[in-house]
Amino acid sequence: MPRTRLAPSPTGALHLGNARTFLVNWALARQRGWQIVLRIEDLDGPRFKEGAAERAIELLGWLGMDWDEGPYFQRYDLAPYQEATVRLANARQVYPCRCTRKEIELASLSAPHGDQHELHYPGTCRPDSDVPVNTDLLGTTGVAWRVRVPSGATNFVDAFCGAYEYDVGKTVGDFLVGTKLALPSYQLAVVVDDARQRIDEVVRGDDLLSSTPRQMLLYKLLGIGPLPTYTHLPLVVGPDGNRLAKRHGDSRIAHYREEGITAERIVGLLAEWCGCGPRREMISGEFLASFDLAKMPTEQITFTPADEAWLTEN
Repeated sequence: MPRTRLAPSPTGALHLGNARTFLVNWALARQRGWQIVLRIEDLDGPRFKEGAAERAIELLGWLGMDWDEGPYFQRYDLAPYQEATVRLANARQVYPCRCTRKEIELASLSAPHGDQHELHYPGTCRPDSDVPVNTDLLGTTGVAWRVRVPSGATNFVDAFCGAYEYDVGKTVGDFLVGTKLALPSYQLAVVVDDARQRIDEVVRGDDLLSSTPRQMLLYKLLGIGPLPTYTHLPLVVGPDGNRLAKRHGDSRIAHYREEGITAERIVGLLAEWCGCGPRREMISGEFLASFDLAKMPTEQITFTPADEAWLTEN
């Protein structure tokens, strides 16, 4: 049986944008007979917010979603990620890096820019391929780990976005698989977890579209697979075109619930954003019956003051 995952992160609150993505993921799973795993991606130490994981779990249920396994928490058992890093190190596919962000910024001034939220790494610490990796440094704070990215572009076909091409080496360079806090990076952790939890259907926002080639590379280097089918959905953005954030007002699901707004009203707005017809109050079961991925808008959805007014009107 195919398996997917709902994977909220406790580094931020569940808001209208990521709630829409989770709702679509849930509906696809229930329509197509996929099992759903609930996984809490809680490895981003500096941004971890106490109690956020429990609130996210509660709110997903409040909106009418359910799951078949979990919740699983990444932070409780780091051994699988450490074992994967050791395998990569023994194969000389990763190397230690002590570069600071400032050093990378200075070195990258004349280099291509990476993604919006990360710098291009110029390979400062990259050793020759025949130099053994000092695995004694694994698990040491203050030492990050980067994967040796081969040259060339990666191509794949996304189930929603279609054909996609991305050159990891030219855009982000040798990316992190381990942080200076001795924690696995998002890219490594998601691959290890998707493989060991037998996830073969990944549904998420298209802000992570460029992460897929990196994760495909890690699948190959670790010798695990098969690769999941990827479905990347357009984001919900504010009037300025940027994804929802505090500057656009309080779009947290918890905020609306505290204001007395019903789950049915929130689901109704999300349903309209998913191509399910004019907005109206709707329970999750009605969304499940009406949702059709083929009718989902291919462009970003803009959360407007009129949307806010409809949610909060008496």
